[in-house]
Amino acid sequence: MSGRITITGAFKAFNRGSVNEVKAINGIDLTIDAGDFITIIGSNGAGKSTFLNALSGSFLLDSGSIVMGDDDVTSWPEHKRAAKIGRVFQDPLLGTCAGATIEQNMALAMKRGKSRGLGFGVKARDRALFQENLAQLGLGLEDRLRTATGLLSGGQRQALTMLMATMVRPELLLLDEHTAALDPKTAQMILELTQEMVEQQSLTALMVTHNMSQAINLGNRLVMFHRGRVVLDIAGEEKQNLRVEDLLQRFAELRGDEELSDRMLLC
Repeated sequence: MSGRITITGAFKAFNRGSVNEVKAINGIDLTIDAGDFITIIGSNGAGKSTFLNALSGSFLLDSGSIVMGDDDVTSWPEHKRAAKIGRVFQDPLLGTCAGATIEQNMALAMKRGKSRGLGFGVKARDRALFQENLAQLGLGLEDRLRTATGLLSGGQRQALTMLMATMVRPELLLLDEHTAALDPKTAQMILELTQEMVEQQSLTALMVTHNMSQAINLGNRLVMFHRGRVVLDIAGEEKQNLRVEDLLQRFAELRGDEELSDRMLLC
C-alpha cells in the first residue's frame, strides 16, 4: 500500500558480545499507515529515540527490515533516507545552521532530496515563498530573512526547524521530544504548530514524548515502548477515552512486578 511504512523484526544491539551488551531494539514489528500521527512513550532506555534513529538511518539494523511505500530502505544510508524523512530534535540548536541566515537555512531545506548544483544559494523568487511560510508562524521572522539563525531564541529556532522539516513534504516526520528543552509557553506554541502542520499536510508522524497528557491528547495512535519492544498500541475510541491514570495502570500491568513511578515516564 503506497504511503504505508512497515517495520518487521527490527533488532539492534550495542556492545554486542560484551557484558555491556544492550538490546536497544528487540524485535519490533510496527505498521504505520499513511496519515498516522503516533505518539510514543516509555521509560528512559525503552528504545524510543533509538527507534527513531533506526528509521532515519543514523545506523543500520542488525536484522529486520524497514519498508517505506514501495521502497525497502533497510540498507539505505541516512543521507538517502533524508529525501523521505523530516526530523526535529529535542535540542533546538540541532535543526538549523547557526552561522547561516534564515533564508539560507530554508533554501537548504527546500533542496532536500534534490541535486544541488553550483549557483546562488538563495534565489530572489524563493524569498517571497519563504516570507509567506514564515508569516504563518506568527513570530515576525518573515522580516528577518537575513538574520543569522544563531541569533534566534530556542523557540524561534525550533519553529523554524519545524517549518524546514516540512517544506518538502516528508513521507515521515520524526519528532524526538521536540518540546522538552523549551519553557512551557514556548512548548505549547510548538505543539500547536506541530498539530496544525500535521493536519494541514496530512503528514505521517511519530512523536516521542515523556508527557503522558501530550501522548493522550495528540495524534490518532499511542504506542508504548519497554525494553526495546512495543508493548502497547492504542488507537481510535480506546485512545480517545484514555486518562493518564488509565495509562499508568496499563504500564504497571505490562511491567509486572517491576517498580513503577510517575518519574520513570515523565523524567
